[in-house]
Amino acid sequence: MSTTPYPIAKFRCGKIVTTPNVLERLTREDILCGIGRHHAGDWGDGDNEANERALIAKTRLWSVYHATNGTKFWIITEANRLATTVLLPADY
Repeated sequence: MSTTPYPIAKFRCGKIVTTPNVLERLTREDILCGIGRHHAGDWGDGDNEANERALIAKTRLWSVYHATNGTKFWIITEANRLATTVLLPADY
């Protein structure tokens, strides 16, 4: 039995980057949990149907989460799956 909460990856994340605001406002645990959920196809408050279509069409994936302190953050994986960015809505 696996000890990771999201053991099955649905796609490649590529290089993972964060904005400076994310590093200031979120904990490492919030960031890692969000990346794990995103990678496993748990889109948080994002558009589930759009992301499921994006998996098939190989277009951009966009998840929405809330940190333990209530801060909303996004995780976006580019269509080419070469990069995933963790950012705050104000960073977009």
